[in-house]
Parts: sequence; C-alpha cells; structure tokens
Amino acid sequence: MAEQLELLNSESHRDVRMRLGGIDPHPHFVMVVPEEFAAAAAVCPIFFAKSADTGEFYAAALLGFQPGELLVEVTAQGQPVFQPLEMQRQGFFTAEADIAIDLGHPRFGAGASVALFEDDGTPSNAMRKVQRALGELVRGVEASRALVRELMRLKLIEPIDIALQFDDGQRLTLDGLYTVSRDALAELDDAEVLALFRSGQLQAALCVSGSLSQVPLLARRRNERLTAA
Repeated sequence: MAEQLELLNSESHRDVRMRLGGIDPHPHFVMVVPEEFAAAAAVCPIFFAKSADTGEFYAAALLGFQPGELLVEVTAQGQPVFQPLEMQRQGFFTAEADIAIDLGHPRFGAGASVALFEDDGTPSNAMRKVQRALGELVRGVEASRALVRELMRLKLIEPIDIALQFDDGQRLTLDGLYTVSRDALAELDDAEVLALFRSGQLQAALCVSGSLSQVPLLARRRNERLTAA
C-alpha cells in the first residue's frame, strides 16, 4: 500500500486512532540501533545487512526466519519481550523537526482504538512513546553509521551464511548477512581495543558476535512449534 504521509497535528488528527500491538504480518528482520543491541542480543541474533536502496550497512534483529514468523519470547499479550524502536514508531516518520503520519498504514486500520491526542490537544501517553522512539532512532541511526565506519576501518565485519534444516524437512538458507568477526576482534592491538572500549563500540561489537548463539535457540523453538502443530 502506498504511503499517505501527512504532517501530524492535533487538529487534523484528533480523531485518528492507532493500535499498540504488533501489525500482521510481523516483520522478521527489523532495524536496530546500537543502544538496543544489549536488549536485542538477549533474545535474538543481530546481523548487519546492506540496504537495497543505498548499499550501506545497517544492523537488524532477526525475530524469525521467514516473513510473519515471530520466534522470540513473547509477553502474556503475545508481544515480543524486545520491542525494537523501529516497531514502536510504525506508521510515523520524522520530517525535519516535525512528525509525519502514514494514514494508510495498518496501524491505523481495523482494531485501532488508542488516541493520538488528549481532548486538550496534547499528545497522549501512547503518542509520547512514539515521539521518544522517533527521537532515539534519529540519534541511533547516526551512532549506527559511526559504528559501521569504525568496524569497517578495522576490517571486523565479515559475511556469514546460515543454513538450517528443520524437522519437517524444510531447508532455509539466510544469505546477505554479516557479523562481527571474533577472530579479527582477537587480533586487534591493545590501543585499538581500548579506543573501541572508550567509545562504547566494543560492547556493541561483542553484542553482535555473541548474539549468534541465539540462532540455534530460534531454530529449536521453530522445531518445537512444528512438533506441536
């Protein structure tokens, strides 16, 4: 569906309602920024991929192996315990100093019940959370670019191919993914490691490389669902 972007304001959009929960089909590969890496790595793998539009690297959390598949832990309400900022801001975009809304987004369709604004025109609590998510994303995207530049300078980013076979006989291959090389990290000299540590980028790099351990956990969860079906 084509985007229907409008600048958000309390007069024109007073009666617009949004959904708080996930929008089906749930995206399985969602952009994340460095400040989210620790929370993401606790529940799912993080990879780098190249943007189809720009060719630039970006980081993303793998929540499932196929579109619409959610394999991470969920709350009692069925929402993932880790909610990427990119998911929190669904349907909203930054437009310089303003916020734009895509009224054609499913978030504002059937089942939407949460107001964007209070009766006095001030943002609702739910809308304030969206505003915070957008602000954190703007800052986070810049931090992500800086991280990628440094990791590339140090030759720490390497491609990784993941091939999986499930109990129903299905084989899945995940292509076009990149991770942080543990071997290359171990070969850095002390000065480079210290510089990464002081910038906070070492922790981010370790989160990415360490999160690979989540891949077999997601695969096991998928097999368990196949068995239960």
